[in-house]
Amino acid sequence: MATYAIGDIQGCHTPFARMLDLVHFDPACDRLWIVGDLVNRGPESLRVLRALRDLGDAAVVVLGNHDLYLLMIAAGLKRRLGDDTLYQVLEAPDRDELLHWLARRPLMHVAGDHVLVHAGLLPGWTVTRACALAQEVSDTLAGPKARDFLLQLAGNRPERWSDKLKGWDRLRVIVNALTRLRFCSADGRMDLSAKGAPHKAPAGMMPWFRVPDRFSRTHTIVCGHWSALGFYREPGLIALDSGCVWGGKLTALRIEDDAVFQVPG
Repeated sequence: MATYAIGDIQGCHTPFARMLDLVHFDPACDRLWIVGDLVNRGPESLRVLRALRDLGDAAVVVLGNHDLYLLMIAAGLKRRLGDDTLYQVLEAPDRDELLHWLARRPLMHVAGDHVLVHAGLLPGWTVTRACALAQEVSDTLAGPKARDFLLQLAGNRPERWSDKLKGWDRLRVIVNALTRLRFCSADGRMDLSAKGAPHKAPAGMMPWFRVPDRFSRTHTIVCGHWSALGFYREPGLIALDSGCVWGGKLTALRIEDDAVFQVPG
């Protein structure tokens, strides 16, 4: 049995299928860890969703910001123009089934000393604390207030976590940290507008994984989201977004032995 963590697919079904062939993936005994951003910008979001849904328990999928954006649009949020390629999902005959499946994916997955999350963790969160907060979001997405929540989710504020936060502000900070985080200050204030390489951090900010003594150093974080960072490893971090949708590569890492596999986007 092997476990393959795969970076942001973003609707690029052909590279994803090539990756499964490359690693000789066997759903009867192997497992996939998908870091989120299954959809959008790429040409085949619908095929990606169907393929991962059909893998059942052989694929562990955490939600990324583009996946949540799809759920927000389906709930009635006004769509942005530009590189949004979600129409094929929204017009599909099995749309409701796919959206139901997607909304019930977690925001975090923990297995041993590895954590699967789309973007990152705030420096003051232990893995246990982050899991509990992620579950609050999952419970809301599966509950009667899911649509209200999705329509309130957009925005960058509050910029930092507080245990005193309640309601939509509380859930929005959790989602922004887990699915959009790149840069933050040492005390956990997020800058969600900066998207450049780590050396281009805004004043007073740093990559979230470089914050000294962050509480999640007990685990290896497996994430994506940051195409300007690319495929990158350091102790405690495996970053897998190598820009497949931008003409880069789709990257997979086998957890058991750190073997790396790549296919062109």
